[in-house]
Amino acid sequence: MRQTVSTILTALVVLSLVAPATAGAAAPTPAGVGAADAGTAELGASPAMQADCSFPFSATDATGTEVTVEERPERVTTLNPSAAQTMWEIGGEEQVVGVSQFAFYLDGAENRTNVSASGFGVNNEKVVGTNPDLVLAPNATPVETVESLRDSGLTVFYMPEAKTVEDVREKTTLTGQLTGNCEGAAEANAWMTRNVDAAENATADAERPSVLYPLGGGYVAGSDTFISAMINASGGSNVAAERGLSGYPQVSDEVVVEANPEILLVQTEADGERYVTTEPYASTAAGEDERYVVVDQNYLNQPAPRSVVYAVRNMTEGFHPDADAAFVDRSEVQANATSNASADANAENDSSASTTDTEAAETTESTDGDDGATDAETTGTTTPGFGVTAAVAALVVAALAARRS
Repeated sequence: MRQTVSTILTALVVLSLVAPATAGAAAPTPAGVGAADAGTAELGASPAMQADCSFPFSATDATGTEVTVEERPERVTTLNPSAAQTMWEIGGEEQVVGVSQFAFYLDGAENRTNVSASGFGVNNEKVVGTNPDLVLAPNATPVETVESLRDSGLTVFYMPEAKTVEDVREKTTLTGQLTGNCEGAAEANAWMTRNVDAAENATADAERPSVLYPLGGGYVAGSDTFISAMINASGGSNVAAERGLSGYPQVSDEVVVEANPEILLVQTEADGERYVTTEPYASTAAGEDERYVVVDQNYLNQPAPRSVVYAVRNMTEGFHPDADAAFVDRSEVQANATSNASADANAENDSSASTTDTEAAETTESTDGDDGATDAETTGTTTPGFGVTAAVAALVVAALAARRS
């Protein structure tokens, strides 16, 4: 089994290095998203202020192709679990008609068409058979698959690789614009940002433990990855990144021992128990202290809002058990959004009433022979808006899923 995992990971890591270069890995440039959208979302941000959700909507995807969605898509097919998770989080799950096999952990996903091919990859015929108005293809999807689906007449948007929390924000906002779920995307981003901020604030002055995420077969998660970003946001230090390793490199036992991580990041309790008692990990500080932190692979390996929240929560609590992080539930964000929406409506009504009163005053003063002049200038009431920005990880998901088989 170890040999199988090693072989799979080798192929996947090679693909992760080739796919972005082939695709150009250009960041998407959605119309209507300016510098203001690059800011951090605030808890309770007014969703309507976050992005333009009008159609037709056009944006340039990671292949450098300008993709136009003429109207809100009623049928959306997702080729990787991170895209499906994002659709669920922004309130677009009812639009989804096709998902990959690794998205079945989402409530109701098993009722959608499974578009996965046998083993790994996507079955193009199954995708076409879902009759989608839009196909969302995360970066782990081979470019050849995207081109083939486009040749079949489908509208496909190829997402850039998400390596940071900011990347996830941008991808979430963009997915909301492509599918007509801008308010849900803003709310998901506000929830995600508030929890990341809580983790960073709670661990700002704490000593950062050294962490290593072993993938099996000698592979680890280095810098310039979504996983490394989650470790950093949770108050940890990715020891592989500290040693100048990027992506998902294969390292020797000697390198692991020299790196001497204090904590291992794993997907299950069984994985943790196995690693800390197996060389080379048993000879590290993590092995000697039998210290590891468990994060569900669906949330550790998929760059999407729910993944960020749950992974950061688990890691922060595992890295810093005594930290008092003010994490918030999604319901709190929804309540704040509803409150803000009511405040916006009241402000608009007050503004209208104020304008009417001023007009009446102007009319009275004009009648009194003041030539229409008034000391009071009518000014519009403005409602504060909060800017928000809006896959390689799926490769890791596929490899780790193979370990379960």
